[in-house]
Amino acid sequence: MTVQFNPVENMRDQFHYHNSAKAIARFPFPFPEDSYMYSVNIEPALSKPGTIFEHWFDIDEHYLTEVNERALTLKNDPKRCIVLPHMQQAAWDFLEMAMLHLSADYPEHFHLERQGKAWHWINRPMNIDVHFQFGDDSSLPLPAFEFISRQLQGDIALLDQREGDLFMDAGMITGPADWSLNFDAGMSFKQWHAPVPKLAHDAGVFERALKFLLNIQVGNPYRRLNWTMTINPRMDTSSETYHLWGHERGLVTKDNAGELVHLRVELQMMPRLARSNALLFSIRTYLISLNDLVTNPAWAKRLHRVIRDLPESIADYKGITRYREPLVQWLSQFDQE
Repeated sequence: MTVQFNPVENMRDQFHYHNSAKAIARFPFPFPEDSYMYSVNIEPALSKPGTIFEHWFDIDEHYLTEVNERALTLKNDPKRCIVLPHMQQAAWDFLEMAMLHLSADYPEHFHLERQGKAWHWINRPMNIDVHFQFGDDSSLPLPAFEFISRQLQGDIALLDQREGDLFMDAGMITGPADWSLNFDAGMSFKQWHAPVPKLAHDAGVFERALKFLLNIQVGNPYRRLNWTMTINPRMDTSSETYHLWGHERGLVTKDNAGELVHLRVELQMMPRLARSNALLFSIRTYLISLNDLVTNPAWAKRLHRVIRDLPESIADYKGITRYREPLVQWLSQFDQE
């Protein structure tokens, strides 16, 4: 699939970020019904040509923008990339998976040659051309996990499986929705999901989800969609940078909601890594302004009903309580029934 990349856009300060008609059409609108309740909603990650589900690692028009945004975030805060010592094999496992899929799915942009442990990797959009020895961090300009994660859209967590649980023991998290890798690193599945309202009150949901993830097999990945909202097209809404973006929630009015409020949808992919048995948990984030979203009338009507009827606990967890009323007022114009 040929991808046309936008020039580098601005996702901080003086925002400049635009979705083309093609990007709007393939946006993963996350609401199958007019009402919403938290659910695990996991499905097999089967390929759907022409959609964001076509490949394991989705590359789109915002590729240059998002890898540049990641580099800026890492420059300010290197702790957004953490790999605990015992995760080195998983890091190389992940590098192999990413390179194989990118070169097979986007051959006009990525190329991989392998002669035993002597590998040659080309990333044309980022002007990377490197020969290295598989398994040897010193043969790369950066450690393996950071090297490949800087070349992907979306955040990456590697979950170590042990003691009947999953532990977030490696990650590249530069665009999180109000959480912190530095805080969550080393935590178990139950610990980092503790703030989720449904899981906090229904241990059965948690236990079923964890049991399912523990049994994911190599070659049979699963995926799910998650959503929240962001003011401005800001990718980095981490806990560490709350002082930069938290106040923006108070700027929303019934007149500017379409411009300021962005629906933020995460495509979460969960494939098993073959050598290390770690579980990859990738979080590919898509942003769309409500002005762009409402060009699809069915989406506009449904979003109004979802936000209007959202349980208070979920609204609080999603961080939209402060501007929910003006948002609903703005959306109501698209739902006259």
